[in-house]
Amino acid sequence: MESIAKYIDHTLLKADAQKDQIEKLCQEAREYGFASVCVNPTWVKLAAELLQGSEAKVCTVIGFPLGATTSETKAFETKNAIENGATEVDMVINIGALKNGNLDVVEQDIRAVVDAAKGKALTKVIIETSLLTDDEKVTACELSVKAGADFVKTSTGFSTGGATVEDIRLMRKTVGPNIGVKASGGVRSAEDAKQMIEAGATRIGASSGVEIVKGLTSDSSY
Repeated sequence: MESIAKYIDHTLLKADAQKDQIEKLCQEAREYGFASVCVNPTWVKLAAELLQGSEAKVCTVIGFPLGATTSETKAFETKNAIENGATEVDMVINIGALKNGNLDVVEQDIRAVVDAAKGKALTKVIIETSLLTDDEKVTACELSVKAGADFVKTSTGFSTGGATVEDIRLMRKTVGPNIGVKASGGVRSAEDAKQMIEAGATRIGASSGVEIVKGLTSDSSY
């Protein structure tokens, strides 16, 4: 298997994250060869500067963590993040609209971000699996594909639960072989990551990336 580091979005999304922690995150991304760092929008510009010349991408989150901002706000946030140096954006769907059956609203919400990012950044759609039934997970994945997203992603890491192997299998089965699937939330060890990858994940979101590549186990919740 390719180095597990290449699957990992090295993540720090806590509200109290400080500059020295972001600097450490980016230094670790360079050192270990992670796919990206995933930071809140306020840190994108700094991360882009710190990772200049590195293979690690700058990933950020849109409408995070509730997904309850308007589509116009999400589109603006996406454009602003890209201007600041983001090349991957992970957006949270309008979860309430999905559960209400307002599928056009959900699709248009995703499409607003996809269109804002087109040709400039990959789009990953966070469906927040812990709040959905299996049928709703399938619908969310189908809408993400229809709207042109590059990835579907399990979780924000800030709700009631994170990624499960069963959800990754279901999401992979739904989207087929050509769309990325990102497992995030609760992936704390190399064994956790390996199980997710075997189930169909092509990216892992984790704040414990260093522990994962070293074969250790973290007690982090994300």
